[in-house]
Amino acid sequence: MAKTETFCIEVNFLTGRYIATYHNDRQRPEWPPHPARLFSALVATWADADEPAPSEREALVWLEAQGHPAIATSDAVPRKVVSHFVPVNDTSIISRAWQNRKANKIESLAKQYHQELVDSGGELTKRANRLWKEISKERGVDAQVTKVDDNTNPKSAMQMLPERRSKRERFFPSVTPDEARVTYIWDGPLPDGINEALDQLLSRVTRLGHSSSLVSCQVSTNPIAPTHVPSEDGIESLRSIRRGQLAELERQFARHHESRPRSLPYTEVRYQPASEILEVGRPWEPDTTGDWIVFEFAHGSRTLPATRAAEIASTMRSAIMHYAEEPVPEGISGHTPEGGSTMNPHVAFLPLPYVGFKHADGRLLGMAVSVPKGLTEVTRRALFRAIGTWEDTKGLQGCLRLTFGSRGVVQMSRQYGLATLFSLRPKVWSRCSNRWVSATPIALPKHPGHLCRGTVSARAKAWSLAEAAVVAACHHIGLPKPSTVQASLTSFITGGRDAGDFPPFIQSGQNRNPIRRQLVHALLTFESAVSGPMVLGAGRFLGLGLMRPLPAAPQGDSYKNNADE
Repeated sequence: MAKTETFCIEVNFLTGRYIATYHNDRQRPEWPPHPARLFSALVATWADADEPAPSEREALVWLEAQGHPAIATSDAVPRKVVSHFVPVNDTSIISRAWQNRKANKIESLAKQYHQELVDSGGELTKRANRLWKEISKERGVDAQVTKVDDNTNPKSAMQMLPERRSKRERFFPSVTPDEARVTYIWDGPLPDGINEALDQLLSRVTRLGHSSSLVSCQVSTNPIAPTHVPSEDGIESLRSIRRGQLAELERQFARHHESRPRSLPYTEVRYQPASEILEVGRPWEPDTTGDWIVFEFAHGSRTLPATRAAEIASTMRSAIMHYAEEPVPEGISGHTPEGGSTMNPHVAFLPLPYVGFKHADGRLLGMAVSVPKGLTEVTRRALFRAIGTWEDTKGLQGCLRLTFGSRGVVQMSRQYGLATLFSLRPKVWSRCSNRWVSATPIALPKHPGHLCRGTVSARAKAWSLAEAAVVAACHHIGLPKPSTVQASLTSFITGGRDAGDFPPFIQSGQNRNPIRRQLVHALLTFESAVSGPMVLGAGRFLGLGLMRPLPAAPQGDSYKNNADE
């Protein structure tokens, strides 16, 4: 067969669902499936054969040396995670001492088997095959062991029945992808011999993740565009493959024998959405780009509308300043020691509304503490210490509280890794795009005049000044002039709240005189792509002016058909 420039492994989910637990969070689903999980499934399938084929082992060794694959996948909607109490499976009438002796014997045989493979350069010799058969035989002895009635502990025997076993809490998080397929893509040709062995191995893979997550797999040479690519600038970490992965899995098996605690060997690789990587040049980056520390509101606290964004952001800022060590860095407070506004990059507090989805209703689902790239390392450490101190002193099972007096309490918890709710994922707000829309209204840095009163010409002039103020806000964070600016008091995005629904946003001006900022929504188009997060206007450090990237062209009355919940 002709060699191609790329080759793919295609995985189809036969039930339309993928069930797998995130490696560091038992209640979180994994999506997309990590490359290391696919490789481990291949190794397990190879090792489960009566006589593992040397050609398939050669294909696995070749595959692990091909680097980190790109991934093509659709979006997926996570199902609500509920706990299940299931009988434990390790109940036995066989004594622990007997099991330990059996495990030690298997471990000794496995070491001999592994050493034989090392000495033979990976070739399955007759001695290696004999050792493997002995290992398989010893592992199967458990099912054949039967104690006579007089020596059997009746209590232990009764506990073997499912209804008598103790039960433990288990979680089975899953996602339902829009398209029940994921494709792993490698650069380079696929040699003929490797192709045949790899395809035979893939045809025997029956599951990926949980045992109920049934799949069919195959080699494909059809070109397909990736959605996730390895990148040092990526914000999502996936477990991937490295050289020596197969040997490490064999060493791990020699230690645990499928009965002791185990861990999946992997190398952590950052991935980035392919849409954010431009073929020519790099996208514009505003001064507001950087890392996000995301907090998810508890279910009972997701009732607050986006109109309270500035109030919640201000309360969050006060809480973190309370737990920060004195003197509070100006990168956190936003003020110089003399009390004036700092001109250096500083932290922003951004409540995240549920907008841009088909059924979005504008509720606040969480918030992000935005750490700009230009923030000093000293300030970064002070910020993380303040959050850590808050969690240590006030956290109840990882839950923090924001109190608004008689107006209520918001409970939230810090998120690690990929958030379950789409609206809390930084990439939703940071994708490259040349079209951006305001999720919360922009507080204009200069008052344009009355937008809804006066003569037609006066109102037209006021709107023209409002659009000019939005352009100035773009310049202020290092962005070029938008090619088009549409300003409105009405939201442009599904679920967004109109500017008039928000309470007045008042700041201190010169001589501490209060200044009431005009709030407007905006839809911006740039000549070239801009990456986010993007926050505009005078209220950008307190949740106003948060922008959302849009597709290249509108798609109906909403910009995404998935639901957050």
